[in-house]
Amino acid sequence: QVHLVESGGGWVQAGGSLRLSCAASGSLFSIGVMGWFRQAPGKQRELVATITTAARTTYADSVKGRFTISRDNAKNTVYLQMNSLKPEDTAVYYCNAYRTVGRTYDNWGQGTQVTVSS
Repeated sequence: QVHLVESGGGWVQAGGSLRLSCAASGSLFSIGVMGWFRQAPGKQRELVATITTAARTTYADSVKGRFTISRDNAKNTVYLQMNSLKPEDTAVYYCNAYRTVGRTYDNWGQGTQVTVSS
C-alpha cells in the first residue's frame, strides 16, 4: 500500500519560503523514487523535483537553485524546501512515487496549495 499526504502549503509573499512535507505510509526505500509535482491554474501538472533512494536529486529548470528536495527515511517523509518564491510558483503541489521509470502511481492525493503574491 502507498498512501501519501502533502502538507505545509500556504500563502507567502514573493521572496518568501515554505517547506512542504510528504508523509508516506510505507518505507520510502521500498517505494523508490519520489517526486514533487505542481499544477498551476490552467496549466498541466509538471514535475518539480525528484529524489531517489540513494538521495540523488533532479530539478526542473524553473526551480533549480531555489528549491531543495530531501528525504527522511526514518520518518518516511519527503520534503520540498522552497526559497525565493515567485508568483509563478503558485500551484497545488503534489507528491507521488514512481512505480517504474516515468510512471507514477495513479492515485494522486489532495495536494497542498501554495500561493505566492507579489
